Amino acid sequence: MQRKSLISDECPIARSLERVGEWWSILIMRDALHGLRRFDEFSRSLGIAPNMLTRRLNGLVEVGMLERRPYSQRPLRYEYVPTAKGEDFRMVLMSLVAWGNRHYAEEGTSVEVVERQTGRAVQPMMATAEGQLIPLDQCVVQAGPAASTGMRQRLESIPQ
Repeated sequence: MQRKSLISDECPIARSLERVGEWWSILIMRDALHGLRRFDEFSRSLGIAPNMLTRRLNGLVEVGMLERRPYSQRPLRYEYVPTAKGEDFRMVLMSLVAWGNRHYAEEGTSVEVVERQTGRAVQPMMATAEGQLIPLDQCVVQAGPAASTGMRQRLESIPQ
């Protein structure tokens, strides 16, 4: 049975999951955003089979999350550097850290998101374009300008 593709789905969550929703891909992006660049670094960090790592790195390059850059000509070897799109994924990962700590760290937190200069713990927040913080319980999802009739109907049927 062939897996359904979500690339053409109108929902931004579905589209995003199609590109980075597989857990190896998310862990590779975690490591890349922490500064790992080379195949052997990812392999050591993750304990992933080489063929699986190759597929996932190629996939992340293909969707524009990582850029492949040669660092050695003989033999030809590449490093994988986060693109601007990949750097934007940092917020998703930081939100997962906060959510995971809140719900799955019964033994206590082993990883925290902190302010670089002060070391103070921080939490992901929602803000307006002008920077005003908005409590998450005051945020809702609504149809955007390009929403289809079906998407508008789907979102209108969700209790707010």
